[in-house]
Amino acid sequence: MGVKEGLKGRSFITLRDYTAEEIAYLVDLAAELKAKKKKGITGSSLAGKNIALIFEKPSTRTRSSFTVGCLDEGGHPEYLGCGDIQLGHKETVADTARVLGRMFDGIEFRGFSHATVETLAEYAGVPVWNGLTDDFHPTQILADLLTLKENFGRVGGLKFVYAGDGRNNMANSLMIGLTKMGMELVILAPKVLWPREELVRECEGYASASGGSLTICEDIACVKGADAIYTDVWCSMGEEDKAAERIALLSPYQVNESMMASTGKAETIFMHCLPAVRGKEVTEGVLEGRQSVVFDEAENRMHTIKAVMVATLGNY
Repeated sequence: MGVKEGLKGRSFITLRDYTAEEIAYLVDLAAELKAKKKKGITGSSLAGKNIALIFEKPSTRTRSSFTVGCLDEGGHPEYLGCGDIQLGHKETVADTARVLGRMFDGIEFRGFSHATVETLAEYAGVPVWNGLTDDFHPTQILADLLTLKENFGRVGGLKFVYAGDGRNNMANSLMIGLTKMGMELVILAPKVLWPREELVRECEGYASASGGSLTICEDIACVKGADAIYTDVWCSMGEEDKAAERIALLSPYQVNESMMASTGKAETIFMHCLPAVRGKEVTEGVLEGRQSVVFDEAENRMHTIKAVMVATLGNY
């Protein structure tokens, strides 16, 4: 069975479940679909398909990407917010999954507990796609990989520095995806915010198999030679009460003009999953500067999410 055939009917919960070849296929498919859309060519691979979009957390990029991507390929997206269904309240997640799986052809979930999306995938009987949980954000990684490939023509061998909270869903997902793809990944964070040791060991195994590497450090000098510097908000949704503590811990790791210059490379790019808090994790000058590709990343969320739906559910 080829890579394309092996993706049919699959859920997309974390990149742990996908091989490097499958990840590369999704990125290449996204590039192909993006090129077609730029020419005004959309498809029909999701014609007759109904997609449920479950959102516990608000969203700009994720909701828009699933909606536009689905419509571009002839499908019907249905938004289901917290007040629209009884997920986990008057009805168990497993029961909701079995009901929606009989009515919809695919289900997207964006919310808090990672166990919720895992339960949906276990009981729905249709592909379930993780639009973000507190632990993982895999669709963002595909957008990041596509953006890197557009800028450098490759991903393997690039040096990539993530600066900030090394324990959040973005750090977790970058560690899995980038080590699988043979990149030189550096997590730059204060020791109290370093990633979980078991995940570090897991990703060191991916890096060993791919020819990549994983370094966890707290020294800003680690950015030297970086092809890309990435950051995320210091307080994720639901963590607002930790704002003062996080600002104190992470202010030395702000991505600013000095940090960008410290790479020693004029071609280093700046990346961010957005939304950004300007003046906190990144300065206005870097976010709006010539090295920033954050809005390319945002657009690429749609093309890569479309690729995931097409590859796992569509006739393409």
